[in-house]
Amino acid sequence: MSFLLFLRGLIGVLVVFAIATYAITQSAWTTFINTLICAVIIQVGYFIAILFMIGHTKPAAKSAEAVARNEIVPAAAKENQPESEVAPLPGVRRSPLP
Repeated sequence: MSFLLFLRGLIGVLVVFAIATYAITQSAWTTFINTLICAVIIQVGYFIAILFMIGHTKPAAKSAEAVARNEIVPAAAKENQPESEVAPLPGVRRSPLP
């Protein structure tokens, strides 16, 4: 989820929460405090969700190795490669064209 999408949702939820809280309590001060607490709780939840998503991603080194294993490069082409030619990047497949 992008930050802009999260921010729009956060503001929308806080506006609806503030209106509902004011309608129930009829107090601007209580509405402000409760809305502030709600904003902090939502942001903590968003932070935990981001940490969870980061924790469950594959490390870049392992995924690069997996992509490199799927790359089809003839061994003869590697041995006869001129020194002036740059080696291909890991994870970038070679062109099937000559």
